[in-house]
Amino acid sequence: MAAWQSIVRGSGSTSARCLFWSVGALAMQLVACGPGAAPGAPAAPPPVEVGVVTVTATTVGLQTELPGRTEASRVAQVRARVAGILQQQLFREGSEVNAGQALFQIDAAPYAAALASAQAVAARAQANLMQAQAQAERYKPLLEANAISQQDYISAVAAQKQAEADVAAGKAAVQLAQINLGYASVSSPIAGRIGRALVTEGALVGQGEVTQLALVQRIDPMYVNVTQPVADVLRLRGAIASGQLKTAGDKASAAVRIVLDDGSLYPLPARLLFSDLSVDPSSGQITLRAEVPNPKGLLLPGMYVRARLEQAAVNAAMLLPQQAVQRNSQGDSVKVVAADGSVNTRAVKVGTAKDEQWVVLEGLQPGEQVIVDGFQKLQGKARAKPVPWNPAKAAPAPATPASAASAAKQS
Repeated sequence: MAAWQSIVRGSGSTSARCLFWSVGALAMQLVACGPGAAPGAPAAPPPVEVGVVTVTATTVGLQTELPGRTEASRVAQVRARVAGILQQQLFREGSEVNAGQALFQIDAAPYAAALASAQAVAARAQANLMQAQAQAERYKPLLEANAISQQDYISAVAAQKQAEADVAAGKAAVQLAQINLGYASVSSPIAGRIGRALVTEGALVGQGEVTQLALVQRIDPMYVNVTQPVADVLRLRGAIASGQLKTAGDKASAAVRIVLDDGSLYPLPARLLFSDLSVDPSSGQITLRAEVPNPKGLLLPGMYVRARLEQAAVNAAMLLPQQAVQRNSQGDSVKVVAADGSVNTRAVKVGTAKDEQWVVLEGLQPGEQVIVDGFQKLQGKARAKPVPWNPAKAAPAPATPASAASAAKQS
C-alpha cells in the first residue's frame, strides 16, 4: 500500500489517484468478507419453538366401541289372577314401588262369600267327623263282646275315614277361597319403577284370560346388551393366539364405559357380565351384556348407547395426543424432532383411540420427541426448538375410534 502511495504521489495524476483508491476499497471489502462468506447472504433464522411429547413404550388396552341398547335388570308384568271388576288404582304412574305393595283392588265381595261358604262346608265336615269317630269308638267294645256283627263295625270305621276326608277337602276349599280373596288385591312382585296403568277403574279383568294391568321394571342396575360381529371376534382371538395381543385381564370384571346417544360419556363405569355362546344367524352378531349402576335413573330401558370395553391389550405400544398425528389418504404420520433440531416426517401405524389419545403400534422408538403443537410455525427446513407440550393450551381433536379387532388385523 505504501508503494502504491509513493507511485501516486510521484505521478501527480488525478486519474491515477482515482484508480488507487478504487483498488484499495475493493481489497478491503474482500478482506472483510473472508473466504467463507458470500456477499449479501442473509443471517440464519433462529429455531422455531414447538411443543413436543417424549414417547414411551407401555402396555395399552385396546378399546372396542360397540352398539347396544339398555334393558331393565328385572321386568315383571302385573296381571289380574282372578276375574272381577277393577275398583281402585292404588299407585301413582311412573313412581317407585316396593315388592308386595298393593297396586290394584278388584271387587272382593264374591270371593269373600266363596270363602264363607267354604268355611261352612268345612265346619259341617268337622261335625260329621266327630259323630263318625264316636260311633266307631262305641262299636269297638261291642264287636269284642260279639254284640254287633263284623260288618257293622267295618261300616262305622269307613264312615269315620270318609268324614276325615271330607274335613281335609273342606280345609283345602277354605285355603283356595282365601287365595282367591287375596288375589283380589293385586300387588307388585318386585321392587322397581312402575309405568302407566293399562286398565282403568270399572274394567272387567281376568275374565277368560289373565289381564295385564301394568309393568314394573327395575332400572338400578341397568343391563346394556351390545353386539359384536363374529368376524371381529375371530380376528381378535387369532391375534391373541399368535401373541400379537394379549387378553385384557378377567372378562368377568372388565371395565366398560357407556357413551350416550348425544356423544357424552356416562359418569359411572359398567361391568361386563358375559358373552353369549351362540351367534345370531340373521345378523352374524354375538351379544355381550354389561351391568351399569343407574342410581339417578338417567338410563331408561330401550335407549341406544355405545359401550367401550377393553377385550385385548398390546405390548410396547405408545400413546400420542390425537393432534400429533396427521391422517390422510396416504396413511398416518407424525413429525419427529432430532437431536440437532431438524424435523423429520415419520410414517406410523395407528391402532385405536384411548382417552383422547391414539395408540401407535409401529413407527416410533422410545425416547423420540414428537411435535404436538407448532406445526404452522415450521417453514421449509427450519430447525425446531422442542419444549414440553402443555395439554391445557390445546383442545383435543375429535376421535374416530377403531375396533380392537381391526387394530389386531393391522398388526
